[in-house]
Amino acid sequence: MDVRDGYHMWADAHAFFDTRLIPSSPNDTDPLGEQSATWETRLEQDTPNGTLLRTNTLFQALTGSGPLYLLHVTHALEEISRHGYLYPSGGCLVGSIYCAPLTACESGFRMHNLARYILTKEAPAFAARVGPDGRTPTPLIFEVTRPRRAYRGLAGIDYLRLGSIHLSIYTHLEYLLSNTERYQLRETVVSRIKNSTTFLALSAAIVYESADVAAAVFLELLDETIPRLPILGYLYFEALAEYLMLHSTSERTRKLAARGEFNNWLYKEILFTNLGMAGKFDLAKFRLPQSSFSTFLKHVDASVDAAHAQTYLRDRISYLVAARLFTPHQIPDAWHHTRWEFDSIASHLAPLLGHLIHRELRTFGRYPDFYFYFDQNKALQAWNYWNHMDIFAPFNGTMPKGEVGINPAYPDLEYRIWSAEQDGTGRVHPSEELALTIVPRLVDIKYTLMRNNKWSAPEPSIR
Repeated sequence: MDVRDGYHMWADAHAFFDTRLIPSSPNDTDPLGEQSATWETRLEQDTPNGTLLRTNTLFQALTGSGPLYLLHVTHALEEISRHGYLYPSGGCLVGSIYCAPLTACESGFRMHNLARYILTKEAPAFAARVGPDGRTPTPLIFEVTRPRRAYRGLAGIDYLRLGSIHLSIYTHLEYLLSNTERYQLRETVVSRIKNSTTFLALSAAIVYESADVAAAVFLELLDETIPRLPILGYLYFEALAEYLMLHSTSERTRKLAARGEFNNWLYKEILFTNLGMAGKFDLAKFRLPQSSFSTFLKHVDASVDAAHAQTYLRDRISYLVAARLFTPHQIPDAWHHTRWEFDSIASHLAPLLGHLIHRELRTFGRYPDFYFYFDQNKALQAWNYWNHMDIFAPFNGTMPKGEVGINPAYPDLEYRIWSAEQDGTGRVHPSEELALTIVPRLVDIKYTLMRNNKWSAPEPSIR
């Protein structure tokens, strides 16, 4: 396994959007270097909405001056107010208070379309699934004073790049398991990969050998492999969301693009309306029926072409498999000669192993009792890196959708919090200032609304 210090691992887990302005020089040690540069150009210059990858409301808010205004939605305002504490959650922002940008207007604040969807559709759907207990989604407005030393660049955490970090954390905490449990876990993840080599080898052949594979065949094999390699569900989702946001030309998409926003409703509707994931969010189960793919996509957005989308997804997902799941700078080959042993696989597929272990531990043996500490350990490392970089508001760097958080461990962070009310035009207004303290301690994943159907936490979160 490639052992690197924590700083380099966390730096590699971030996407530095501002450095894309700097022409990249050839790198003979990176077999994906040229393809990565080609993809950046393709996404930014060859898609209807590619300019939003550089110029958007989120980036303007992060690099602007004055206070940063954000919106967070909670179902547990009464409990939060009683205890006086607000806890971050895990997920794509690792350990942040999950928010979306607000734009100050003459009257109130205009919500980013991501925030509007969460407040008006997603959160109520969660509440309805949980049951009629009197809880309603409450918007909170955060006014965060921009720290004088705040990092002025654009470094977003990309959760798809966390595989090596997951593996590193596990190697430090594996003795929480017994010898038998460790053996069973290793055998389980090795077996999952061994029985998925057809798809992994096909992805490698497309990326490194330009293999000509029908898009439908690739996507069918992807669908068959997701149950064994759950991380592929995440890759599939992000690639499809990316495609829709970049290629949609619908009236809603054009209007949102004019004000600097990607249309988040596209992928949100797939998750919570088409796939029914309200209250049981799980991207590891993200699968689309290939037999009705064209009909499905047309229902989501009639402005995109299904055949083009399938070809794009084949190319993009195979690239992401190589870039996010294979050990950096290595090209796995001769798959039929692979030694199917944990340490041997770790040398070539370390990120994939890490993602599989991170997922497996949620239900494996006694480890669910310790899983909170696994994610808390990860959050501590992220906070340490963010504080080193003076990042007070991390964002989801897989794509600048509008997902932004508050670093709960940033030293001497100044902020004010209000409950908010929505007016008839859809804008939100501060209602009552709340005496709340952001605490750098994760909410257990089993208590978050995205993961659990029962109310039992002091601070349920929608991520």
